[in-house]
Amino acid sequence: MRLTRPTDFDILAALSGGKRDVAVNIAERLDRDRAYINTRLPALLDYGLVVRIGPGDRSGLYEITASGERALAHREQYGSAEFEALVRGETEW
Repeated sequence: MRLTRPTDFDILAALSGGKRDVAVNIAERLDRDRAYINTRLPALLDYGLVVRIGPGDRSGLYEITASGERALAHREQYGSAEFEALVRGETEW
């Protein structure tokens, strides 16, 4: 899993706590370029850290997953050998 710091963790934080949002709103809140956020969300989706919510497969509404919440909670361990196991919930830190 290759995440971009701090942006990916900022996106996860923006969606934490049950919030759902679209790229344009996330970009505005984080003061980041919308096109860049639009490239990072699919990467987070591929890693299973966020899901798309909506009636269509290409819906732009995103929500954090349990794995995404764990990644956010263990952001300080990113880069360690244990990080991915922590994100998958296979081990406790």
